[in-house]
Amino acid sequence: MSEQSAMSNVNAQAASGGVLLKLIIFSLSLGIVPLGSYFASQKYLWNGNATFAAITAVVSANIVLVAYIVTSLLEDKQTAAPKTPSETKKDK
Repeated sequence: MSEQSAMSNVNAQAASGGVLLKLIIFSLSLGIVPLGSYFASQKYLWNGNATFAAITAVVSANIVLVAYIVTSLLEDKQTAAPKTPSETKKDK
């Protein structure tokens, strides 16, 4: 019965739009941040060196991806309820 209540909590949270909004924000930032960091670092930081600017863009894209993963894990921890010893698979 607790699995059904957990699924209903997940469905209610997904229906609220918070998950979709985070996905849209991170998707847009995954496209905008690396491009912006490439051109900005090429012009202002590396004085026209495209190789270092590309490395900067790759690092910024990885930072956005790691931020998305960390956000997802923290959100999952908040929604997951701790299992009691009677609800483990061994006892069933």
